[in-house]
Amino acid sequence: MPTVSELAALVGGEVFSGPGDAVIDGPAALDTARPGEISFFSHPRYAADLKTTKATAVLVPRDFAGETSAACIRVDNPSGAFTRITAEFVREPVMPPAGIHPSAVVHAGAQIAPEASVGENVVVMPGAVIGAGSVVMAGAYVGENARIGSGCLLHPHAVLSQGCVLGDRVVLHSGAVVGSDGFGYDTRDGKHHKIPQSGIVVVGDDVEIGANTTIDRARFGRTVIGEGTKIDNLVMIAHNVVIGKHCIICSQVGIAGSAQIGNYVILAGQAGIVGHIKIGDGSIIGAQTGVSNDVEPGARVVGSPPRPIGQWKRSIVRVDKLGELYDRVKALETKVGG
Repeated sequence: MPTVSELAALVGGEVFSGPGDAVIDGPAALDTARPGEISFFSHPRYAADLKTTKATAVLVPRDFAGETSAACIRVDNPSGAFTRITAEFVREPVMPPAGIHPSAVVHAGAQIAPEASVGENVVVMPGAVIGAGSVVMAGAYVGENARIGSGCLLHPHAVLSQGCVLGDRVVLHSGAVVGSDGFGYDTRDGKHHKIPQSGIVVVGDDVEIGANTTIDRARFGRTVIGEGTKIDNLVMIAHNVVIGKHCIICSQVGIAGSAQIGNYVILAGQAGIVGHIKIGDGSIIGAQTGVSNDVEPGARVVGSPPRPIGQWKRSIVRVDKLGELYDRVKALETKVGG
């Protein structure tokens, strides 16, 4: 196990209090850490936890001047340094060996690279392609003419539907469905008639798609997820949506059909995006925001309807004072005989 000094060196830090030779056996939160564990402190709201923590060592900012009984390691970015240290204690999952498990159902017309791994009870349909080094774990489904690039990982029970494409190093977590039908109906004669969904989904390189997230195939053409984008669990992305590169999309976000999301956009939890609008590059959409119109590049908006975050905060303060204002007005009306 590494010592405090060794971990400090790993992240370019400096031990300035406590024993540098103490051994660390894992990471933990400030309030639950035990002796032998390391944590981090990066926000004043956790100052009380820092004072009482039982962690052996804590990563702190360079200008830290607080109090704690733990050994302190000064670093530029405590959270980032903690992430790097945590990686030292994480055991990578054991990947299955290359080859096709005997219980897998693989059509003779599928193309599977010799270096790929196809696990227990996987179904691979005709015309599907699985690239070198990709791993398709137990119970996953690869549809007809679907394509998986190299170095991808499909966790158990992930689904890649017919014709859809994954780039290289894409991760689909359990229950993710790429290529479900878009939700489209024409109403005629009092009945809803399904609109055929003939398009596909194209996912760029280095994308990660969370558990039970669904990405609909296009009505025609493509639904697109740009390279490097990271999508949390329980996200819904509708047909013909185009998402740019290196976006962050948090849990329970819903994006309606044909919306266009730029590059480096952040959509916080439970944000809702209506269809056929554009979200500009580098914008941040706050949690539970309902976006019904285009958002300019670089904007930071929150609320429903969305407003710039500063304006939204001022509005919340004013709303909280409405009860007091109402009482004052009533008192004035009573005073003047209103």
